[in-house]
Amino acid sequence: MTETGQNLSGKHGDPGGRGRTTISDSVVEKIVGMAARDVSGVHAMGSGISRAFGAARERVPGAAKSVSRGVSVEVGEKQTAVDLEIVVDYGVSITEVAGSVRESVISAVEWMTGLEVVEVNVTVSDVKLPDEEDEEPEELPRLR
Repeated sequence: MTETGQNLSGKHGDPGGRGRTTISDSVVEKIVGMAARDVSGVHAMGSGISRAFGAARERVPGAAKSVSRGVSVEVGEKQTAVDLEIVVDYGVSITEVAGSVRESVISAVEWMTGLEVVEVNVTVSDVKLPDEEDEEPEELPRLR
């Protein structure tokens, strides 16, 4: 209480409105990568070259798998735009997979960040055929 008897506890309003929250591009890229990978029919993310470099980099002990491979974002104060490159499994509807990727990405980014997603551009760079070997192993043995 002040000297005049006013209660100051409500004077400043919602504490969430005091200050600014900044979300980096890399955070949005990770959210996009995880959301896109969760879509059925998406085999991998990125072009063949980026997947090959990523697979080599992940063989280094202690290196983490990059969930943002094949993802590029532009993040503004209230909006974001997304470009991503995917590899789809053979036999799926590419247009349905791309639509599902858009829905998943928009939902995850808007829910987690509060940013408006203005566009999600999906490039399908390859189709994984049933008889093709994966370029990168799913799980590498740990060095002991």
